[in-house]
Amino acid sequence: MICNLCPRRCGALRTETEGQGFCGMPEQVYLARAALHHWEEPPISGTRGSGAVFFSGCPLQCVFCQNDQISRQRLGKPVSEERLKEIFQELIAQGAHNINLVSPTHYAHVLCSALSEPLPVPVVWNTGGYERVETLQALEGKVDVYLPDLKYVDGQQAERYSGAKDYPETAKAAILEMFRQVGPVQLDENGILQKGVIIRHLILPGQLPAAKAVMDWVSQQFRPGEVLFSLMSQYVPLGRAAEYREINRPLRKAEARNAAQYMENLGLEGFTQEMTAASAQYVPNFDFSGV
Repeated sequence: MICNLCPRRCGALRTETEGQGFCGMPEQVYLARAALHHWEEPPISGTRGSGAVFFSGCPLQCVFCQNDQISRQRLGKPVSEERLKEIFQELIAQGAHNINLVSPTHYAHVLCSALSEPLPVPVVWNTGGYERVETLQALEGKVDVYLPDLKYVDGQQAERYSGAKDYPETAKAAILEMFRQVGPVQLDENGILQKGVIIRHLILPGQLPAAKAVMDWVSQQFRPGEVLFSLMSQYVPLGRAAEYREINRPLRKAEARNAAQYMENLGLEGFTQEMTAASAQYVPNFDFSGV
């Protein structure tokens, strides 16, 4: 296939076994892990866990990525579409509240087919937010919950840390399309998200004004409660963060507190993460479990 799935639109030739272009991944799906995951937001993880399927490769490859082993180093095991559908059913049989597709963008062509028949649980599209609207439109009716990051609203930051100067306008347009598709948040009687959008933002060290600018945009675009906002303070200087002095440190408690207070003052509904989450021990073990 000639691939233009992500906003890079690099027109790369992706064969069954070889990948070119930015993500470097073949046409065939590669997975690093498929297991119940208990560390997402409460309406995603619930009591039984989210059925998290971790895809190898990424169209962003952020310098601070905690999943660098699979996003940049592309660790993964090839699976067929039929095996992928079996994995979904195995996770559902284990009690997963949903099927949580982690960094799936560059495999949208396979997932559109694999999700052609509805699953008995919600499908979660867990993404860095760097999505083409046209690719998302092909998923309409197949995805129930969108879980995008909104990492930056400043193009210079986006270019420095993710090599994507167009990230702000691209991610904003993607989030608006996601909301158009699934509408306001819908929870079941147990508080598990059935439809809707949760927008995540990871606070970077020294980037408190940037976090506030992200929250400003969300509050301006959506009425209270239409979407949920997840303010994340789990930053750990992993990946290539040591090459960027200004972010090569843990987040300070005062930074997290200030951001959380700003979120509260804006009236954004959602979640704030405890500083105890800022630990490498929460990085999944990409050992091909469930693959």
